Amino acid sequence: MEIKDRISSLFESELVEEILAVGKLKRVREGEPVISFGQPIVFMPIVLEGTLKVSMTDDSGKELLMYYLNSADGCAMTFTCCMQEQQSEIMAVADEDSQLWLIPVEYMDQWMQKYPSWKTFVMRTMQNRFYEMLRALDMVAFNNLDTRLLNYLKEKSRNTGRTVINISHEQIANDLASSRVVISRMLKKLENQGRVLLYRNQIKLLKDF
Repeated sequence: MEIKDRISSLFESELVEEILAVGKLKRVREGEPVISFGQPIVFMPIVLEGTLKVSMTDDSGKELLMYYLNSADGCAMTFTCCMQEQQSEIMAVADEDSQLWLIPVEYMDQWMQKYPSWKTFVMRTMQNRFYEMLRALDMVAFNNLDTRLLNYLKEKSRNTGRTVINISHEQIANDLASSRVVISRMLKKLENQGRVLLYRNQIKLLKDF
């Protein structure tokens, strides 16, 4: 599908033409960083295909999963850093092979005042990501690790549209702020219950999951 076709339903035709004129296409492989901690923000990515995983770090340096970005999504934290001219407070990594449209940050503020559809897109993006972060905090605060792991795997499957998830136990542990040993034990329990099949760096969710 043409890039124009993917964004034409989101914005005015004049803005679509500007987005196409000033932006550029970037293809990233699974696991490739798109934005790193402390990096100056010079572009805002819109996901055309694939999924990005957005994380922050706590005071101890431990990585905390915040939310995923899917097709036609923008990153709320990137908007915030752009508007305040701050360095990145997040890390965005390709969760699968993805295509992004990169828009230079200098257009963010101009378009907020010039195009109602861009303002709506930014505000809707920030609201959606805010609710996702609240759900993530609620999951950590009020659910045990078993429940968080189940929801994590379901979310991964939903984002990719696949029942086979390519991921290591170590990465799951990092995303859930746990340890590899604990996650491996819990996954083995799920396998014994007939809910998953475990392979090297791969998990298959079964019908009864």
